[in-house]
Amino acid sequence: MLPARAAGRVPALVLMSGSGPHDQDETVGASAPFRDLAAGLAARGIATLRYDKRTFDYPASVDARTFTAQDEYVPDALAAVAVLRARPEIDPARVFVLGHSQGGTFAPLVAHADPRVAGVVLMAAAAEPFSRTLVRQIGYLAGLGGAIGARARAQVLTTQRLARQIDDPRLARLDPSTRLLDGTGPAYWLSLRRYDEIATARALPQPLLLLQGGRDYQVTIPDDLDVWRRGLAGRRDVTVRLYPAASHLFIDGSGPSSPLEYQTAGHIDPRVTRDIAAWIARVRPRR
Repeated sequence: MLPARAAGRVPALVLMSGSGPHDQDETVGASAPFRDLAAGLAARGIATLRYDKRTFDYPASVDARTFTAQDEYVPDALAAVAVLRARPEIDPARVFVLGHSQGGTFAPLVAHADPRVAGVVLMAAAAEPFSRTLVRQIGYLAGLGGAIGARARAQVLTTQRLARQIDDPRLARLDPSTRLLDGTGPAYWLSLRRYDEIATARALPQPLLLLQGGRDYQVTIPDDLDVWRRGLAGRRDVTVRLYPAASHLFIDGSGPSSPLEYQTAGHIDPRVTRDIAAWIARVRPRR
């Protein structure tokens, strides 16, 4: 999405969505957070490029025997960066990458692969090992009331077994055609285990902006954001912004967060868009 009015070339942001087969708006239930971001940033003079994930549009092209987490995120984001740089409306020295959730986990790897990326925005970026995240999330949901809590309690043992399988040192010896979570094969989980997002981000020359919702139960402050903070300690070009009432989708609410709230249409806290735009304005182009 391009700004309606712009004097000269504008900065731009590639939007990388989280885990699962997301469309370009990162639609979850009744909300479309990436559509909100694109519209809000365009109003502030910043272009965005958002795209359907290959697992959404072309699932048949994914070979689970060889498909890795890096395959899921990096090539398409790099292609999106190249598309933006080629546009006459875009300042090629001011193309940024934003990743949400697991997209945020891999956004630093995109900037590592393309050092010309101007900066990286991590929105609720996961840092906890995925197996622990699975167990923690199911435990949280199991503590909720109603149907959600009942379903989660029925899935606790299965989730714990899956987490142990993902962490098992013998995972590399499994048949590549073995199906694990959501039809993924061992190759996916081995690649996720080997990737060190903190070390990758720490080694980047680009500045980083970390955004986190206080009510997020999927990616949390103690389990994820604080891991980033410790790993990036000492870097002066790291900015952190907290939104106490925001969920994982950066939509404000109250009380304990629950998947039920995703079924009610909401919009990203406008402070998120404002903070991203202000940060981009402060970043000096790397020419």
